[in-house]
Amino acid sequence: MDIPCKERFYDDFSVGEKFTLGSTVMTEDEMIDFATQFDPQRFHIDPEAASQTIYGSLIASGWHTGSLMMKLLAEDFLGEHSVGAAGLSELSWPAPVRVGDVLTLTVEIMKKRESKSRKGLGLIEIKNQLINQKGEVALQAVPTMLIARKDPSEGKS
Repeated sequence: MDIPCKERFYDDFSVGEKFTLGSTVMTEDEMIDFATQFDPQRFHIDPEAASQTIYGSLIASGWHTGSLMMKLLAEDFLGEHSVGAAGLSELSWPAPVRVGDVLTLTVEIMKKRESKSRKGLGLIEIKNQLINQKGEVALQAVPTMLIARKDPSEGKS
């Protein structure tokens, strides 16, 4: 389909569709700044202390990578027809994120269903993955997004 993700309604997405969206480069300063404020564990804020942990070097907070995933999702996927999320069924950090990693967001449409309680909306379950330059999944999240339908009168309620 030629319609950019940000311009799509619920009806325009198909189960099985996959998208490769934007990327971000992890910098030491940003990793330490985020973790100092929100997740001040030694392996997130002190490179020397991190070298003595199981990680062997500084790693990003999982909450930092989650925030970056959300930023990329908002920039390249969620448009004016997105009205929020109903929740997450999965959130995992399979591989640590290190200084210099390039993380690219991929999105796959997993399931679709009409909203029973919100007229004119559909629910789309998507699998988001931040994949590093080595092809490793650094973050995986499976949210259910609320997306407007083309014709708000369609649907059961």
